[in-house]
Amino acid sequence: MSVSPGAVEAGLPSIPATIRPAAIIMAAGKSTRMKSKTPKPLHPLCGLPMTAHVIRACRAAGVDRIVVVVGHEGDAVKAGLGPDVEYAVQKQQRGTGDAILAARELLGLWSGPILALAGDVPLLPASSLRKLIETQIETGSAAVMLTAIMDDPTGYGRVVREAGRVVRIVEQKDASADVLALKEWNPSIYAFDGPKLWSALDRVDSNNAAGELYLTSTIGILVEQGESVVPIPAASSQDALGVNTRVELAEADGLMHARLLREHMLAGVSIVDPTNTYVDVDVTIGQDTVIEPGCFLLRGTSIGEECRIGPGTRIEASTVGPRCRILLSQVVESWLDEGVKVGPFANLRPKTRLGRNVKIGDFVETKNAVFAAGAQASHLSYIGDAEVGEGSNLGAGTITCNYDGYHKFKTVIGSHAFIGSHSTLVAPVTIGDGAFLAAGSAITCSVPADAMAIARCRPTIKERWAAEYHAQKRAEKAQKEV
Repeated sequence: MSVSPGAVEAGLPSIPATIRPAAIIMAAGKSTRMKSKTPKPLHPLCGLPMTAHVIRACRAAGVDRIVVVVGHEGDAVKAGLGPDVEYAVQKQQRGTGDAILAARELLGLWSGPILALAGDVPLLPASSLRKLIETQIETGSAAVMLTAIMDDPTGYGRVVREAGRVVRIVEQKDASADVLALKEWNPSIYAFDGPKLWSALDRVDSNNAAGELYLTSTIGILVEQGESVVPIPAASSQDALGVNTRVELAEADGLMHARLLREHMLAGVSIVDPTNTYVDVDVTIGQDTVIEPGCFLLRGTSIGEECRIGPGTRIEASTVGPRCRILLSQVVESWLDEGVKVGPFANLRPKTRLGRNVKIGDFVETKNAVFAAGAQASHLSYIGDAEVGEGSNLGAGTITCNYDGYHKFKTVIGSHAFIGSHSTLVAPVTIGDGAFLAAGSAITCSVPADAMAIARCRPTIKERWAAEYHAQKRAEKAQKEV
């Protein structure tokens, strides 16, 4: 099976039990540049809130405790990220150093390494965080920091070195022209010695252009104290990119999708056009499956082997068995067994279950419907709150009338039944095994097994009626014109 990169990194070797890393993730800012009512940490990226990707990377890196610092719309952020982490509140947004201090009540006595990073770096791999932790443990450094090189690092703090040694970080607002010319920038991703972090933060002041407490100031303070600060270059500058605008969100989304698609292709999945295919995290795809252009495979979806999906198909939180074919359709919270054919233009709504070799054809909608093996509804039908038996055939235009405006009712169709085109089944109703419904029937009562039901008026034919009608109307029109 193909899996997401995050799941692969979860297999990193374990950290010794005597050393327990923690992490503080900063997610308190308002981020006015996003221009959104949605808090920035909750903006979706490949199926998860942006900051959830950072939390996952920390977990996969072996972090024991994770504290997320919230502030703006804090309750919404907590609800969106869930209860699997701890939360601290930054009551006033007074800078990154102040954000870390908000977690002191929870981690002030922590003796192991403490990661400190922002919640807006969703592309950061667990392996980078793991390297920071391992380096801090091995060297005993006061801080290990990630750095990156970029031709234009506008907006980021610059890493200042002397004789190759990091001596301080200067934020853009406080930088001279010489410092702004530096290409090495600070993604603000660190692994600190816990006690030394809090000691350095006690010495941070707000004497800067922004009037804030900078976490970056701790690096210069530690160096002045003769402590060791170890820089580690990022494997790729993309790994450490922050998201502050919707433009950057779209760029990060594209990069993450490209990573996910690469993992699937290397695992044996054919993706015809990776630039026009979108696969979330937590999606599995079997070998030799082909994903055609314009497809969206959303979080919680599992696709079996040797399937053909698309083009133009959207599948969400569904299980698709092997050797299925889904064309130009939507599948949501549904389950498909082996060899199912769907589409084009079908809509499988939640709680649809399709047995082996079922066919759901063009412009068919299903909801809370179970189709046994070999059953089919090939054209222009709505099948809701229903059970369809093995081998039964539903003709074009079949409708289950499941709702009376107040309650839902169930339709049960036995095995090997034949439902004629344009039949209306008014639930609750049961159609027995092998029953035959004549086309155009409105069925309001149950039909026994092997019976035939006809529920329609006999046609009445009036010879010459149409000719006389049209003649009369033409005469009336001519009279008006006179």
